[in-house]
Amino acid sequence: MLVFIWIIVSLSTNNGALGQEEKCQQLGYCVTLSTTITAEAGLCAVIPCSFKSEFEPKVIMWFKCEKPQYRCTYSDHVFHSDKSNTDIQSGFKGRVSLLEPDVTQKNCSFIINDLRKSDSGYYLLRVEGEGEKDTFFYTVAYTSLSVKDLNQKPEVKIPPLIEGQQVTLSCTAPGFCSGSPPKITWMWRRKGEKDSHIQGNITASKTENLTAVTQSHSSTLTFKPSAENHHNTNITCRVSFTGNETRKRTETLNVNYFRKPQIFGKTTVKEGDDLNLTCSVDSFPPSFIKWTKVGTETDLQSNILNKSYNSTQTFLNESPHNSSLLIINVTSEDAGRYICTATYQNDTLTEEVIVHVTSNHVTHCGVGCAALPWAIAGVSLSVNVLCMIYIWLLW
Repeated sequence: MLVFIWIIVSLSTNNGALGQEEKCQQLGYCVTLSTTITAEAGLCAVIPCSFKSEFEPKVIMWFKCEKPQYRCTYSDHVFHSDKSNTDIQSGFKGRVSLLEPDVTQKNCSFIINDLRKSDSGYYLLRVEGEGEKDTFFYTVAYTSLSVKDLNQKPEVKIPPLIEGQQVTLSCTAPGFCSGSPPKITWMWRRKGEKDSHIQGNITASKTENLTAVTQSHSSTLTFKPSAENHHNTNITCRVSFTGNETRKRTETLNVNYFRKPQIFGKTTVKEGDDLNLTCSVDSFPPSFIKWTKVGTETDLQSNILNKSYNSTQTFLNESPHNSSLLIINVTSEDAGRYICTATYQNDTLTEEVIVHVTSNHVTHCGVGCAALPWAIAGVSLSVNVLCMIYIWLLW
C-alpha cells in the first residue's frame, strides 16, 4: 500500500529558526517543523523537520512553491531522495540534501547550501510510504524562509606581535556552513595607501567539519613583523562566497618593539642660560623614561619637578615617547653627567650626555688697567735710550 503525505514548509535560514510547531492528522500522523527561519546569502539554511506515522516511509521529496499552497507540481520540486530521479529545478541541483539520508528515520530536515536571495519562499514536503491502505494526508503547516543580505563578518585572531618573532594570524569565514568553500584573501595597507597583498606564508582555505551539517572555513597568515613595515598598519581578511557575496574585516596591527634612547639638545650652555634636553624613546607600548644626574641625590623624575636652589629652577615634562629636562638659569652646579634610562617591559637601555657650563665672569680693573700699556711702553723706551748711550760711550 502507498501513502502520500503533503506538507507545506516555508524555508528558513540556518541561524534564525524560531519556535517549532507540531501539526497532527488522522492515523497518528504528526509533523513537527519550525515556523520561521532566516538566513544570510552565501551561507546555508537548515530546515528542521520530523514526523511520526503508522506507515513506513519510502521516499521524501521537497518542493518550492511561490505561495503557501498545499499542492505543487513535479516541476517545482528541489529534492528527491531517489537519486535516479533527476527532475530537479536546475537552480537547486547539488545544493539541497537531507540531514538524515535514511528516510525510515522519519527525519525530513534538509539543508540548502550556497544560499541566494531568490531561495526565499515556501517549501512543500511529500512523503511516500506503505500502509494498510492508500491514504492521502495534507498538513496545514509551513515555514517561511527569508534570505537576507550577508551581514556577518569574518573573525580575525591576532596574537601579540613581537618584532622579529614569527607569528600566525587566522581568519575564519562567517557562518558555519556554506556548501562551496569560500575564497579567503589577506590584504594590508599603510595609512593613506591602497590595499596590497601582504608578504608571508598564506595557507589556502581550510575546512573543518564541526558537526554533520556545520563546517568552519579558515585561512592563516604567517610572517615576521617589523616596526617599520607593519606597526600601525591595517590588515584585512576578505571572504568571498558563491554569488558574489563578500564580507571583510579590518584590524590594526600593533607590533611590540623597543629602540635605544636618543638625547637631543645643546650640552654646552652659559651660566644664566637655559638647559633643554629631550630624551626620545621609540617603542610600543611606550617605555618608562627616567632622568638622573650622576653624583647628586636630586630626584629628577616626577610629572613636573620644580626644585629650586638659589635662582635655578628645574622642570621635567613627559609625553608617551619623550621626556624633556629643562633647567632655567643654569649655574656651574648644573654641569655634569645626565643619564636617560628607558625601561620597556623587562628590558632597560640608557643614554647619557655630559653638560658643560661656561662662565660669563669678566675682570674689571678701572683706570689703572687702561694706563698699563702706556706705562710698559714708557719703560721700554727708557731702557732703549740708556742702552744707546752706553754703546756710544764705549766707542
